[in-house]
Amino acid sequence: MNVIARTSNLSPYLKATSAAIPNGLRPVAGSGKVQKSKVVVKSDVERLTSYSLSQALPTGQLRARSGITGIGAMQQIRLGHTDIRVPDFSAYRRKDVQDPTTKSRESAESRLTFSYLFTGAAAIAGAYSAKTVVTQFVTSMAASADVLALAKVEIKLDDIPEGKSMVFKWRGKPLFIRHRKADEIAREQSVAVETLRHQQHDNDRVKRPEWLVVIGICTHLGCVPIANAGEFGGYYCPCHGSHYDASGRIRKGPAPLNLEVPPHEFVENMVVVG
Repeated sequence: MNVIARTSNLSPYLKATSAAIPNGLRPVAGSGKVQKSKVVVKSDVERLTSYSLSQALPTGQLRARSGITGIGAMQQIRLGHTDIRVPDFSAYRRKDVQDPTTKSRESAESRLTFSYLFTGAAAIAGAYSAKTVVTQFVTSMAASADVLALAKVEIKLDDIPEGKSMVFKWRGKPLFIRHRKADEIAREQSVAVETLRHQQHDNDRVKRPEWLVVIGICTHLGCVPIANAGEFGGYYCPCHGSHYDASGRIRKGPAPLNLEVPPHEFVENMVVVG
């Protein structure tokens, strides 16, 4: 730039520019002349600014600008703040826990009453909830109202003539009630038990000799036998040819067991089944 300024007529209008590097080197140029003076820059980052460099150099010789700022000092100042206010929650704390030197066991003694009350209330609520859940679960597995209504059936014995068998409904099953004659009773009681497939004596199947109460379902495949029919004068299943006597015992055919005797009891002139 100095050579161009000397050989050209535009030298009054040309000015040299320069840049200062904070590394202790000599400046590159200044006002068209090389300066021999050294630029001394302190190592303190905080003083390395455009203002400090302009004050350190002779006036009018060199102007320098630098983007370096005192970052390290600012960080120290920021980390050194002591004006941060810690929130105080003393107004919301109990009096017995405001003292930091008090042990936790000593301060807890005054709160035992509340702890016991809260624990007791929670235990009672939990027990009541468990009882409700168990009750509802057990109730859901119980029989419905219509089934409970048919759980027991009362039948008047006066409506059944002697020597006849009538069919009733009990728990969705056919119920046979037979009013036996004296000769039928004698015949069934005289049968040798050891000759039967399902060995049961007649006295073990009736509570009153004149009344026979059995479920009218064949023990072979669940068919409904016919009353007062068959080779033994009792019940006959036409499906597969099972013959029962007047005591409901299997005497011939594929059925393996006797007709089932339901739980029943006699109350005066009535029989209660179930």
